[in-house]
Amino acid sequence: MRPSYKLLVLVVGTLQLSYASNDWISLFDGKTLKGWTASENKKTWQVKDGALVCSGPRSHLFYIGSVQNHNFKNFELRLEVKTTPGSNSGIYFHTAYQETGWPDKGYECQVINSNPPAKPGEYVEHKMTGSLYAIRNTWKAPAHDNVWFNYRIVVQGKTIQTYINDELIIEYTEPENPFRPEDKKERLLSSGTFALQGHDPQSVVHYRNIQVKPLPDNLPTPGTPHADADYERKIVQLSNDNFPLLDLHVHLKGGLTMTPALANARKYGFTYGLAVNCGLKMGFETDAEVEAYIANYKKPPHTFFAMQAEGREWLNMFSRETIAKFDYVFTDAMTWTNDNGKRMRLWMKEELEIGDLQNFMDQLVDRIEKILSQEPINLYANATYIPDELNDRYDELWTPARMDRVIKALVDNKIAMEINDRRKIPSAAFIKRAKAAGVKFTFGTNNAGADDLGKLSYCIAMIEECGLTEADMWIPQGKK
Repeated sequence: MRPSYKLLVLVVGTLQLSYASNDWISLFDGKTLKGWTASENKKTWQVKDGALVCSGPRSHLFYIGSVQNHNFKNFELRLEVKTTPGSNSGIYFHTAYQETGWPDKGYECQVINSNPPAKPGEYVEHKMTGSLYAIRNTWKAPAHDNVWFNYRIVVQGKTIQTYINDELIIEYTEPENPFRPEDKKERLLSSGTFALQGHDPQSVVHYRNIQVKPLPDNLPTPGTPHADADYERKIVQLSNDNFPLLDLHVHLKGGLTMTPALANARKYGFTYGLAVNCGLKMGFETDAEVEAYIANYKKPPHTFFAMQAEGREWLNMFSRETIAKFDYVFTDAMTWTNDNGKRMRLWMKEELEIGDLQNFMDQLVDRIEKILSQEPINLYANATYIPDELNDRYDELWTPARMDRVIKALVDNKIAMEINDRRKIPSAAFIKRAKAAGVKFTFGTNNAGADDLGKLSYCIAMIEECGLTEADMWIPQGKK
């Protein structure tokens, strides 16, 4: 298989290069709506200052011009977009004119960089700019409002790619018999035209320099569809349900670098929070070390950047100004000093001092309460971790009373709790109890290197078993 794989890469690369010099064809003259027609509320669309501008009730602007007889299969589409705060829009391809409603046929590439203010219980869109809407999403906007950004969509065979400002955001290969939710049955590759979305009266979005590069219909598919059909179904359904698939505990270490990490995120439609360890003998130990790392860190715009605060000493090791440069901060209760004055890292047998089991657990819960009430963190990671040698007694040791003390501390201090994929904790019983109390959750791989960056299998299972919804999840705000 390996030689044929290399051959495929070579062929695809050659094909891409061979069409790189083709001229781009303009689909919009910058002055009129020639070649375009609007559905339903036609006054929603106007031409202003060389741009197509939507502002009004729902309307979709379909390309009906002469290029390719407005029928495209393989192509590259590029355009410039500018959103205003809280505005929602989209770019459809392989679609067909539809007088009313949201277009049924084809795919939508999402356009939204921020949400309008919402009251508790109101819908908040989590599928952000660059998403292949409801199929593979990015859960953090890679662009900003009131600034022109470049949007590029590439379709080749069964593979779809979206780029924002030349950053690859989504890469999805449609399987042979793809699962689609009931309201998305026609979200499939075929051929068709393009359409721009006017979403609602409060959404004002600008489009300009709309150009297409048609590609031959017989180009091979460069990507590979997901092999696990059942898991694919779950991912698509969650994506359609607006459930934010964020992994906020990923480390670039143990041989894992940015490129394969982002490829893994695209494979499943995850958004990553990339974390650096900061603490005594566990990573960076000074402001200067952290600042030097940040100065050279090229943060992908569709990722979050986190501090994993290690040990209890971190509070005196880093300034507020340095801590504030991260999108969020998390810690765990895996390092603490017991009542005998012994500092323990609970995963290291040589440092453990357990003694009486019940007393050990009472000390652990006491330390968790102190951490959650005294340390300026956003989420509690590796939640409910106990030493490996005690795992077979997890349910016995995590009594309802102990669970409730931790849950109360989380709620009182507005701290989210991580569901840890690597260690498969907390238990479903703990998660259900925390959910009932109003705790917010995050997902975390907590990988040790390149070989254990998985697909959040435990976390996905807990969504179903514990009845989690998007309203139960915590999402970092990120930095501007």
